[in-house]
Amino acid sequence: MTCYANFHVMRALQQRDSDKMIRTPKLILSSIIMAIASQSFAASSDLISLYQHAENYDSGIFAARSAFLAEQEGESLALAGLLPSFNGSVSAGRTNTNNTNESQRDNSYKTLNYAVSLAQPLLNLPSWYTLSSAEQSTLRAQAVYLSAQQNLIIDVASAYFNILREQENLKSARSHEAAVKRQFEQAREQFDVGLIAITDVHEAKASYDSSQTARIRFEGNLTIAIENLSRLTGEYTSELSTLKSDFPITLDPTDSSEAWVNSAFENNLNIKSADYALKALESQLSSSNSQHLPTLDLNAGYSNSKLTNSNPANNEAEEGSISLTLNIPIYSGGATQASVRQTRHQVEQAKHLLASAQRQARLETRTEYINIKTNIQTVESLKQNIISRESALEATREGYKVGTRNIVEVLDAERNYFTALKDYANARFDFVESNLRIRRSAGTLNMNDLEILNAWLEPVK
Repeated sequence: MTCYANFHVMRALQQRDSDKMIRTPKLILSSIIMAIASQSFAASSDLISLYQHAENYDSGIFAARSAFLAEQEGESLALAGLLPSFNGSVSAGRTNTNNTNESQRDNSYKTLNYAVSLAQPLLNLPSWYTLSSAEQSTLRAQAVYLSAQQNLIIDVASAYFNILREQENLKSARSHEAAVKRQFEQAREQFDVGLIAITDVHEAKASYDSSQTARIRFEGNLTIAIENLSRLTGEYTSELSTLKSDFPITLDPTDSSEAWVNSAFENNLNIKSADYALKALESQLSSSNSQHLPTLDLNAGYSNSKLTNSNPANNEAEEGSISLTLNIPIYSGGATQASVRQTRHQVEQAKHLLASAQRQARLETRTEYINIKTNIQTVESLKQNIISRESALEATREGYKVGTRNIVEVLDAERNYFTALKDYANARFDFVESNLRIRRSAGTLNMNDLEILNAWLEPVK
């Protein structure tokens, strides 16, 4: 069973206090990897399957899950302090006595004792507050676990689209290199027949060398991007689907920056984690403050003692007891007040951390909202820029043929055209990643987002 499935089992157990639990998305995401020579290649994978691979491989997820399970056990430990404790004991022995007096020569006997005791706290405010603190700590650990899942979603998606990004960069670099190479070869041929000066050949050669350098750099970047995704998922994939050309680059007109920020304040997991941490410490402060209050316990016990000697004579005694014990703390060397002061400082620290988490969530949400709007405008602008750059390139080439343009202008026009293609593809990927990040900031990132995104991917033709 995957960590994702295990998590929902744990959620079901935790629902006894469901209104306290985080209403969390089932978590999403995934990513994919490219092919490169390696010992293990996976078949073509989609985002969902790759996220599942990452979820079963990522050590951070397992660490967060273990911390969550540990906090759940801490809650059980705190609850145990309010429940009855039952103890039993049995002892057996034999006593031999040597006596010179004939009448008392044999004074050996056996003993058998057994006892049971029950203790039930009736009034113990520190333990009640400790239980409340443990419950909040469990919720905090759960929020951290869910946050780790969302972060993995973003990591896998970013790694996946970074591969697509580097693929587009490499594709553009190779096309540019091929175009410049043809231009260089043509320039050399024209120079050989005396149609152009040697400077044009040098310009073409310099541009060709530069294009080769760019292509080599992008090949290295693609290899690194593939390695990064494999680090997350633990394997390589032989194919990588790309984003469909008709993927909608739009923003819901009903969305607003403030609506996203409000969602973040309500659902952001970092805010929830900080809030639960504060509540846990507040309960712990109440527990510390109540350490000087009396506690009341109910105690009950039963014991049986049996003595057997060789006369034979049996002696047996039974005893039962029940009592109420009132404990009144008077002085503990100043530990109670020191504990109160320490916890009070920790509460103040938690308040500041909560405020910091809220500010960070507001900043991230507004930043990604601006990025989304900017990306939409950028994609539209770059789409038109490709058309303009292509027309300019054709015109420059024609001008070069009739002698009105020089080779430098042709090389610049080619570089601008392929740069426009690359920038357009990257802007589309930026839009996708910003959409995922704003959902994480707003606390709404879920499996449905991944499924929708996955449906807009198609194999490279």
